[in-house]
Amino acid sequence: MLTSYLHAFALFFSLLNPFLMSIYMIGMIRNSEAKVFNKALIQGCLIAFVVFVLFAWGGETIFSKYLNVRFEAFKIFGGLIFLVIGYRYVFQGADTIGEMRGAPEHLAGTIAMPFMIGPGTISAAVVTGISLPIGGAAMIIFLTLALTCVLMILMKFAHDHLRYKHAKYIDRYVDIVGRLSALLIGTIAVDMIINGILGVISEM
Repeated sequence: MLTSYLHAFALFFSLLNPFLMSIYMIGMIRNSEAKVFNKALIQGCLIAFVVFVLFAWGGETIFSKYLNVRFEAFKIFGGLIFLVIGYRYVFQGADTIGEMRGAPEHLAGTIAMPFMIGPGTISAAVVTGISLPIGGAAMIIFLTLALTCVLMILMKFAHDHLRYKHAKYIDRYVDIVGRLSALLIGTIAVDMIINGILGVISEM
């Protein structure tokens, strides 16, 4: 039983990955005040928690029965979103993510989706709901999001207090790791699209 909980936690944390998320969201981190960013981050985590628990409870039935759509269609659309983000990041750099954030009052929604709520994390929520009781699944989801939120707030704090003293090294780290991670985003996005298409074909 403990192994199932650890596996679910590892799966969620690796998909959310606050270290990579800080690179994807560097535009927001740079251009937002700490108070605004932290508030939006907490709200985004709460939004993500509600969505993940809903899918852990309902599973793929939500798509097939209530939304009357294929889960594969969600994978394809989510893959296209991440593909656009990865493409823009590779060729335009980290500031392109900042351009996508919108007005400050909409920052929480932008953080929640697509950075937290995506085909990968929703699939993980469905799998967690199948392998664990709904109470245990909700606990794992909450702990993972709480840890992610705390680490992101610490990264924002470190960025604001170190960017002037070590700006050259921070910018170099962001540029190199950001573009490499964008390649990973694009690869995952293409894999999501392929899996979605194969899933549709297998149902024919």
